[in-house]
Amino acid sequence: MNNTENNLCKGRVSAIYKNSYVIRFEGKDISARLKGTFQEKAPELFPVVGDYVSFVNNLIGDSLIVAVEDRTSFLQRPDQAKTGVMQYMVANVDYTLIVTSLNEDYSYNRIARYVSVVLQGNSIPVVVLTKSDLCNNYGRYVREVESISDKVRVHAISALYGIGVDELYEYMRPGVTLCLMGSSGAGKSTLLNAFAGEEIMKTSEVRESDSTGRHTTTYRQLIELENGVSIIDTPGMRELGMANTELGIDNTFSDILALEQCCKFSDCKHDTEPGCAVKAAIESGELSAERYILYKSLSAENTNNYAKKKEISKWAKAAKKLKRDNYRF
Repeated sequence: MNNTENNLCKGRVSAIYKNSYVIRFEGKDISARLKGTFQEKAPELFPVVGDYVSFVNNLIGDSLIVAVEDRTSFLQRPDQAKTGVMQYMVANVDYTLIVTSLNEDYSYNRIARYVSVVLQGNSIPVVVLTKSDLCNNYGRYVREVESISDKVRVHAISALYGIGVDELYEYMRPGVTLCLMGSSGAGKSTLLNAFAGEEIMKTSEVRESDSTGRHTTTYRQLIELENGVSIIDTPGMRELGMANTELGIDNTFSDILALEQCCKFSDCKHDTEPGCAVKAAIESGELSAERYILYKSLSAENTNNYAKKKEISKWAKAAKKLKRDNYRF
């Protein structure tokens, strides 16, 4: 082991700006860049916000990130261009707070997508229904979201009036990392300010035309609170595609998978086959047709996008090899 490796420091990525990284180290933020060997690694091995990294500390310039530590969780999604290429979001998150306001922003379909992505990434999904003061019967929405999966936790709150916010303090334990996800204007920044007990994130008014707000958060950033809790705030996402999320979808819809195991035929298509447990559950009301359709839709989207991703990855590796071979000669 050389002298540089003996002097490695351990820190946590708190923000990323293009090719520049910010590392939280001993209560301070320091700028850093990647060691050149990262260019030979797969994209998912590059640091993301929340990653713990080993780095060479430079007191007079950019420090050098040399390795990413093992992750306990890793959240990803297809890029917005819908090419199947993955966008790697955050790592080492204990609870992911899926923030949705109880106005036109509310979408059962989108929440189910978030839950699948979070479960796939090995984090615990917590749906936070904000602005409950604007809803006459928010209990109906709580029950509806609870039906998405038995692995999801649901809270209806009003951060403006402090209603229900105390329920979320069970997640606010020293050493715990939370991630806030949701649409722009859903109330993520307001919730973060409530957690911090002060205004550390600016908020903006919500447009009446579509119940969405201006993007107050434009990049992912990790914030450490005085009580030892770390919170990663993320930009608003109105769309969330499926790719490489099979396990997350299966965990979200585990009840449907259990029913499929009870079908008379192992290759049952749940269409016209006799002895179909899925059809029987829909007919009896045990399973809603809408929930089954959503499951099939997300599964099909995941399969198609993942196939596209693998094809793109194959061509990217070939191009990289060609470039490396040409460089040698």
